[in-house]
Amino acid sequence: MFTAVTVYLPKTTLLTVSNDIGYIMCGALDVGLLNSQLADRKIIAGRAVGVKTIDQLLQAPLESITYEAEQHGIVKGMIGEEALLKMI
Repeated sequence: MFTAVTVYLPKTTLLTVSNDIGYIMCGALDVGLLNSQLADRKIIAGRAVGVKTIDQLLQAPLESITYEAEQHGIVKGMIGEEALLKMI
């Protein structure tokens, strides 16, 4: 089971799809921060850029992923929906 969330903010929209294992998110996600300063949390996450809807997020290739996501078989360029299936 996944939860999709859209947050409408002034001049931007935040998008995420998550479950209790990990998540994918729009370009606002700072993968570098997750991989460096928050590495001890072992967060499974991926970032897609240029998306404006949840459907686009699901179909977009991931531009960057966390090190922990790599350990779960998620690779850069994989579409969001495929990455989520690796988080089951």
